[in-house]
Amino acid sequence: MIHCGKRHICAIVTCILIFGSILICSWKGPQLRNNITRKIFPQAKTASPAGQLCRGKPAQNIITPLKDNRTFIISPYFDDREGKVTRVIGIVHHEDVKELYCWFCCQPHGKIYVSKAKIDVHSDRFGFPYGAADIVCLEPENCDPTHVAIHQSPHGNIDQLPRFEIKNRKAETFSVDFTVCISAMFGSYNNVLQFIQSMEMYKILGVQKVVIYKNSCSQLMEKVLKFYMEEGTVEIIPWPINSHLKVSSKWHFMQDGTHIGYYGQITALNDCIYRNMQRSKFVVLNDADEIILPLKHPDWKTMMSSLQEQNPGTGIFLFENHIFPETISTPEFNISSWNTVPGVNILQHVHREPDRKEVFNPKKMIIDPRKVIQTSVHSVLRAYGTSVNVPMDVALIYHCRVPLQGNLPRESLIRDTTLWRYNSSLIMNVNKVLYQTVL
Repeated sequence: MIHCGKRHICAIVTCILIFGSILICSWKGPQLRNNITRKIFPQAKTASPAGQLCRGKPAQNIITPLKDNRTFIISPYFDDREGKVTRVIGIVHHEDVKELYCWFCCQPHGKIYVSKAKIDVHSDRFGFPYGAADIVCLEPENCDPTHVAIHQSPHGNIDQLPRFEIKNRKAETFSVDFTVCISAMFGSYNNVLQFIQSMEMYKILGVQKVVIYKNSCSQLMEKVLKFYMEEGTVEIIPWPINSHLKVSSKWHFMQDGTHIGYYGQITALNDCIYRNMQRSKFVVLNDADEIILPLKHPDWKTMMSSLQEQNPGTGIFLFENHIFPETISTPEFNISSWNTVPGVNILQHVHREPDRKEVFNPKKMIIDPRKVIQTSVHSVLRAYGTSVNVPMDVALIYHCRVPLQGNLPRESLIRDTTLWRYNSSLIMNVNKVLYQTVL
């Protein structure tokens, strides 16, 4: 207890005590917040390189290698689902890349802040030394970064670092209901007829946008892609991954010196999800020779409304893949003008292989992109909410390709003409495209 002989001395001492308490609280408040942040995001660390302001060269390509040549940056995205973070989709060597830092360009004053990244290599690498990775950085307080650079060190010269625009910074209203992501068109792709048929089926079923990560295709296919781009249906993402890594056309590692599987398919799929997170209600993850065919509904919109009503809170809908061998055909729909176009006529392939009890049918997905954190090819790796397997009597994937059960006689296959429900519209629409592109 403080005893004062005079009132004014007591008042001065009291003011000093109050002021001291305020100083202690103002120091402890941020410390407490920082401790909480470190528990949620243990690697977060922020610094400001002396005297540096936002500079650096804007990244020009979809795949940007860092100087270590073990890290490849695709694109950063703002993600506020678990706090304010920048999630950078990339490819890294799963052993060699130990530390990375996000160099944020903060607005409105253009100051640089550096934050240590959490490197999250996706679990589905399938044995390859390189894999898809999320490079995740907690954003500094009082900073709304528009751009970020990724570097192996918290020190360096900003002028020498490529900088990337952080996408999804502004909330948008959905511009489309369905976007299809096709993850790697490669091998001088020339299956022109089947591609056009798939595109026209997607549009009949309700798709407004198809995003294609294109590595290589034939000149004729380029002409078709140009038509769909001008129409506004297709968005092409150049995907020259073989300029940076030794790619495999197989999904699993074969000890053959390759770096990454299936032309970096998993990285492309994850980038496509984040790229369309704010502009598409649903994202469809399948290949160009696959079509999700509804059996109980006329299109995807009515099908998904029904599935969501039956499965509230579900963000991932998985559909069974079924092979319709291109080696077994029917004489129906043998359209003479189509015979000069390279590729498969799916209307002539309506026999599917029976299920094998000992073999798991792979699945493809329609997802709510805002509920997915990481995806693989046939399932999601991390997500909010639940997944549901859609029964085969509701929908199945029509997948016309080389057979998996090539020794089966024709009578062992199952005749399934679901596709023919759309034949009139499909033939008319395909003819329109062919006459403007190929014929």
